[in-house]
Amino acid sequence: MIFVGDIHRRWEHVERGLARLDRPPEDVVLLGDMECHQPLDALVAPILATGARLHWIHGNHDADGGPEMWANLADPALNPLTAAGALHGRVATIGGLRVAGLGGTFRARVWVPPAPPRLHGRAELDEDIAALGPEWRPDARATLHASLATMAIWPEDVAALAAQRADILVTHEAPSSHPAGIAVIEALARDMGAKLIVHGHHHIGYRARAADGLTVQGVGAAWGIDRHGVTHWTGEAERWLGRKPAGWDFQN
Repeated sequence: MIFVGDIHRRWEHVERGLARLDRPPEDVVLLGDMECHQPLDALVAPILATGARLHWIHGNHDADGGPEMWANLADPALNPLTAAGALHGRVATIGGLRVAGLGGTFRARVWVPPAPPRLHGRAELDEDIAALGPEWRPDARATLHASLATMAIWPEDVAALAAQRADILVTHEAPSSHPAGIAVIEALARDMGAKLIVHGHHHIGYRARAADGLTVQGVGAAWGIDRHGVTHWTGEAERWLGRKPAGWDFQN
């Protein structure tokens, strides 16, 4: 199983990396921010051609190109081969392990921990958008509604996952092992019994371990890294991690 960080349309890194492997992976997990300018089925054709199974979560930029970009990722009619690989909000068995997915990032109009949620579920969104001031045009309201409904991390999704069990939690947002991360992510992993969190979003590869053994693997943009922290290919130049947060033992 290889986890691939934020691709941002730079699929050539993934194709080049796969071509260099002695043996193709059985499973590839995309960590969001693919920014699909074509249907995902077409973009991952080189991955599928190796025989690998594809799994994915969305990031915070996967609808930047509007409804068409989101449909290119998430519409089953456009993606009959990869739609079943969507991991957000569910647990799937991959390579004999239970892998849970949580896509998106925290958004101020919904929830930014440690503050309490402003909204708990998508059923509240219509009323909240309707309460916006008169300066909000109908098209702007519709755009915001669609963005929050898809890209935000919702308390209802976190609660639904917390009631399940997993070995690995795959997220776009980072836990508190990253200086810009949020502790709700590792709290969810612990609730689920997961021993490993793999995340993208910040374009940096690192491995950190908490005192209770919970391990976090960050993955760089378009890098391919496995659950043991082995880099199988490189992608974009990595960003700086910054000051390492207390409470985590950084292994590289």
